[in-house]
Amino acid sequence: MLHFIPEKWLKFSLFNLVTVALLGVVMRYKIGFSFPYFDQKYLQHAHSHFAFSGWITHTIFVLMVCFIQLYLSPPALQKYRILLVLNLVCAYGMLISFAVQGYAAISISFSTASIFIAWFFSFYFFKDLKQVEKQHPAKNWFKAALIFNVLSSLGTFALAYMMMTKNLPQNAYLASVYYYLHFQYNGFFFFGCMGLLYSQLHQYLPNTSANNKIFWLFTTACVPAYFLSTLWLNLPVWLYVLVVLAAAAQVFAWVRFLQIIRQNLSLLKSKIQPVWQYLLLAVGFALSVKLILQLGSTIPEISKLAFGFRPIVIAYLHLVLLAIISVFLLVYLFCFNIITTQKYSIKALVLFVFGVFLNEFILMVQGVASFSYILIPYANEALFGAAVLMFLSMLLLFIFQLKKNGAT
Repeated sequence: MLHFIPEKWLKFSLFNLVTVALLGVVMRYKIGFSFPYFDQKYLQHAHSHFAFSGWITHTIFVLMVCFIQLYLSPPALQKYRILLVLNLVCAYGMLISFAVQGYAAISISFSTASIFIAWFFSFYFFKDLKQVEKQHPAKNWFKAALIFNVLSSLGTFALAYMMMTKNLPQNAYLASVYYYLHFQYNGFFFFGCMGLLYSQLHQYLPNTSANNKIFWLFTTACVPAYFLSTLWLNLPVWLYVLVVLAAAAQVFAWVRFLQIIRQNLSLLKSKIQPVWQYLLLAVGFALSVKLILQLGSTIPEISKLAFGFRPIVIAYLHLVLLAIISVFLLVYLFCFNIITTQKYSIKALVLFVFGVFLNEFILMVQGVASFSYILIPYANEALFGAAVLMFLSMLLLFIFQLKKNGAT
């Protein structure tokens, strides 16, 4: 009997994603239309911090506990319940305080507390992973995810120090921001999602040395790949070569993973419904684009263009956060029956995915046009429309799940 019921905790995940989408709508409205209320910068901080802690971190933590509960006694799970509650408290604290005052004492306190909670979670989960059989393919991915999550906090502490001392050198500030984002996006988020995927697919994918090679290629490439975000610092030649090799290694590892999927495609198709196959294919396509863009950014001229235009940066961040991580987590919840599905929930999810890719397409067009300093008419209004679509679809998905649970 399972003593940790993930569906109860995942209601918060869906509600939090609705809140993130709502903040996105407000910010897009402020860009395209007149709306004097709320400070845009404060909203951006609230939006990003709550998306990370309230939506993605909370969801990955819940799903990791769902995995580890198979190996633990009921009393051993109590510490995770406490940590999940504390993480949510910090998430809502950051949501409100950042929206009201931006970076200040209260918001920094909640942000710091959330880091320590993540440390405690990592410590306990690492210990409990000893109960999992050594050869389980998800085990190393989860370990790496937690290590990278802890590493990312160093960037947060550097930012907090610069904020408090009011000493903000441009290069140091940007390097710290990108350090935190890299080890969250490409570390904790990515490795956590891969661990979840392997936790479900391990009975279908052969436990061969190829899977271990894929893991180690991604892991060893993750640290030097950080410098893809700092190519504007004029890196020494040896480090630049290492960065290129890291980007190429990740592409090679992903191709190898896809080859393994292809070898077991008929079996996987028999186990996964067609709608989830197509949505997982969309996530795989988005990740392929992301890895190719990373490799392309090692060309200095392309790197300067990418970091020189804000729409390109925003499109890339949204590609990872929305099209890859968020869509994967949502599909994972339904595809593997962590949350029971109904036809209206599936339709709402498909609508959300359409909104995500519409948002990416508009940002891509806007970014490409910015190379020639061409202004795309009604681009901001179109982005607002995409934000509304994502918000409404997630709101409907959340309502459908509440009604479904109420009916049962």
